[in-house]
Amino acid sequence: MIRFTVWKSEYHQYRGFEVSGHAGFAEYGQDIICAAVSALTINAINSLEEFTEDSFELEQAEDGGFLRLHFTEEPGERAVLLMDSLILGIRNIETEYGNEYITLKSEEV
Repeated sequence: MIRFTVWKSEYHQYRGFEVSGHAGFAEYGQDIICAAVSALTINAINSLEEFTEDSFELEQAEDGGFLRLHFTEEPGERAVLLMDSLILGIRNIETEYGNEYITLKSEEV
């Protein structure tokens, strides 16, 4: 199962996110849920780098089963929009395929 956790401050400001695990929907290399989550998260990170001035730290595992992004300062408007878009995509995958393959949760930090 993929676990997608979004971190927000007590004032609902994004602090980052973590994604871990594998969906187990299909065999490795054929899993459309893993592919969709990877595409969304990588695109969000690339977009944050390309279209914002926001700084963040990134940590990832070699096998692709773990990725963590942590904003080093309060994100700006564009970063918030990109994060909202990422969360919308992840939520839609969870709704479409069920939480036996992916779960989305939000934590206050």
